Amino acid sequence: MEVHKAQAFLAVAEELHFGRAAKRLHMAQPPLSRLIRQLEAELGATLFDRNTRHVTLTPQGEALLEPARELVMLSRRIKDVVRKSQEGEIGRARLGFAGASVNQAVGELARQVRRSRPGITLELYSSQFSYLGLGKVLDDSLDLVIGRWDFLPAEISSRLVALEELLVALPESHPLADRDTVDAADLADEAWIVLPGGAGATLPNRLNTMAMNAGFVPRVVQVAPDSWTLVVLVGAGMGISLILSSVRDNVPSRGVVYKPLTQEQKPVEVRLIWRRGNVNPALQSVIEISETVFPEPEGPLPSPTPLAPDAHPDRGTRTPDTPRSRRSP
Repeated sequence: MEVHKAQAFLAVAEELHFGRAAKRLHMAQPPLSRLIRQLEAELGATLFDRNTRHVTLTPQGEALLEPARELVMLSRRIKDVVRKSQEGEIGRARLGFAGASVNQAVGELARQVRRSRPGITLELYSSQFSYLGLGKVLDDSLDLVIGRWDFLPAEISSRLVALEELLVALPESHPLADRDTVDAADLADEAWIVLPGGAGATLPNRLNTMAMNAGFVPRVVQVAPDSWTLVVLVGAGMGISLILSSVRDNVPSRGVVYKPLTQEQKPVEVRLIWRRGNVNPALQSVIEISETVFPEPEGPLPSPTPLAPDAHPDRGTRTPDTPRSRRSP
């Protein structure tokens, strides 16, 4: 039964008068009578007993009342769902993030989305290194990613959500562990533990830049699958690492000390990114909510440099001969 025929049937059933029902439906009486006859023909049953003086429901008409009301109500709910989806009140947004270093930020955003837009499902995908997350935003596997990039392609939009400090993680027994700051030149002969890198990955880029300015190439002895493992390896004396202040603040670090570099370092930008042209209304709502959860840090830095097609910012690091782990944090 089509919705407009259900509405016509209900109007006649409730008014028990074709003239009043037609007026209620803002139509003429003859077309209404034809609709009812068509409905009766489709159902193979007489729904009304009518004569020149009275209109009454047949038993079949009585039985049809509740299903017809449900059909009309369902139609109204469907229209409401579509309207709310178009306005970003309901829907789905897929958010990727690296792990422990941004857990607190992701949790706060999820709470605010649930509070402000309870109809939006924010699906969370952890273990997304920044360079992997960027690829998933570009191929539409994810709607948003929170991460760190020194380079972003032109197809990506972003907003700055935090600034982080670069630190050197040292075993507490290291000869440099008692210093207030560490000079980059003193790290030339060190064994380095790094996270998996890729084009545009911030920490490999920063390590290479720091080392190049100090006149050496980092000797990488191990690629840790995640920040937790990296900190454990540093604490075990397996090497040192260039790390972020958020890791220091969020990852247990027994046996590890964190020291700033003597040379001034540009803060690392934490950004929320999405693909330009993504028209998902739920995505737009999450972006708006993020502006409240993550107001622009004071003294915001310029947007990350667009990545040239032939750029390879991760070149220049000597890596171990063993295959790199591909696991995520």
